Amino acid sequence: MSETSIPERFARPGPGGFLGSVVLILVILWSLEGAGWSVERLIASPPKLADFFSRAWPPSTHNLDRLAWKMVETMQIAVGGAAIGIVLSLPVALLAARGVLVGRGVNLAVRVILGFIRAVPDLAWALVFVVAVGLGPFAGMLAIAIDTIGFCGRFFADDMENTDPGPAEALTATGARRIDIAASAVIPAALPAFVSTSLFGLEKAVRSSTILGLVGAGGIGIELKVGFDLFDYPTALTVILMIAVVVIGVEQIGAVLRQKIIGQGR
Repeated sequence: MSETSIPERFARPGPGGFLGSVVLILVILWSLEGAGWSVERLIASPPKLADFFSRAWPPSTHNLDRLAWKMVETMQIAVGGAAIGIVLSLPVALLAARGVLVGRGVNLAVRVILGFIRAVPDLAWALVFVVAVGLGPFAGMLAIAIDTIGFCGRFFADDMENTDPGPAEALTATGARRIDIAASAVIPAALPAFVSTSLFGLEKAVRSSTILGLVGAGGIGIELKVGFDLFDYPTALTVILMIAVVVIGVEQIGAVLRQKIIGQGR
């Protein structure tokens, strides 16, 4: 390459890379076809969206008290379920973390269970608990708790595996038991990461809890469903705006708290 030539931005792919790119493009095209991608329908959608917003604006305020209490119920579902899930995630994570408390066989089994929990959508868990305990916010709280265990349990385990092994090795040299090493070295070192993960878990719980009412698991989601079912678009828009405000507010609070945690850890 001469001194005046411009270096290539991307390396030229080899035969394997080229074949992989072709396969990826074909999979994407196949997925778009299966999902019913339609340029005509996409072009025709703006007038329909404009009609919806014209019929939904201004947002309804005549049921604001009831909607506010439903939002409070949604937050109770989220906070209660997240709290239960976070507390139960710690012992589960101790069993999932490699080289901390138990052998690889148990680690693998627990990680498979956590993977299964994460693979099932929170709405599906809500349906399961509606069948188990009946309609209402209790089913939603249990669904959030299970979903939080799947989320926090996995990341708590990773946080413990990524701690500095020095203190744990020093305690091991003294003959300390694994449970003592975990309690005295591993968990304290991972605690800031635990708090950060827990905040993410709470944010996820708040987002999930807003739609659990769609399947009868309590919260403001049922109001959203009723609004659309009855073509009461002003009320539906009010619910959408309330959900947006609450979710964004919780995310901003979580971001501030995580920054403080990071600052204290430096």
